[in-house]
Amino acid sequence: MRIVKLSVVFLVCACVVLINGCGPELQDLRIQNAALNKNKAKLESALQAAKLKLGQLEGQLAYAKERAGIDEGALKQQIAALREDIGKKKELIASMQQRLLGGVMLPVELSIMLEDFAEREEMVTYDPNRGIVKFESDLLFKSGSDEVLPAAVGAVKSLCKILNTEEGKKFDIIIAGHTDDQPIRYSRAKHPTNWHLSAHRAISVLNVMAKNNIASKRLSARGFGEFRPIVPNEPGNKGNQQNRRVEIYIVPEGM
Repeated sequence: MRIVKLSVVFLVCACVVLINGCGPELQDLRIQNAALNKNKAKLESALQAAKLKLGQLEGQLAYAKERAGIDEGALKQQIAALREDIGKKKELIASMQQRLLGGVMLPVELSIMLEDFAEREEMVTYDPNRGIVKFESDLLFKSGSDEVLPAAVGAVKSLCKILNTEEGKKFDIIIAGHTDDQPIRYSRAKHPTNWHLSAHRAISVLNVMAKNNIASKRLSARGFGEFRPIVPNEPGNKGNQQNRRVEIYIVPEGM
């Protein structure tokens, strides 16, 4: 898939980064990453407490409906406010997670190589602002399978060559699998849920990269199942092709 060429502003900014060196910038990113992890943990703890409170209020509301002597209206207002608060916390946690996974503008030489790679490969898109290479799962795997198709192996190998250049070796690689919300039908013995399928697909891509000389210490895999769609799935668990994807995050070493 074709994407727009890097803007002049991006080229200028990236060149400045290269001139000044990347050591302090990487250290700053690691410090920011640690702070994000700490804040995310606190927020997740608050979210669990809010969920417990919600359960208690819902129990009180059910009791109120039975007895009709308690102010149902006040309880409903509290429940609505708590659900809204839980929704905001979930959005903030998701935002923090995205920042932890990616969001790194890569050096200009590496970014140009990845951009050219995405232009050559129909199954690939590249986001230069976040350092993410995205593969369409429908072109990487057969439906319900975690075996990388032979035609897709060649594209992953080409990416490995880029990531093993002098520019690419300075970065680690996070491989994240995603599915749509269609339930597993024909491969439940191997992939009981979409979580399993997404994680197994990420691991399969990781294995291909490891076999193509990407150092194991640079690689990690994650599976998000159906829970991070980029577009709405169709009603009735019919899914959406755009949500079936494998994202490769190129991040500073040690993040």
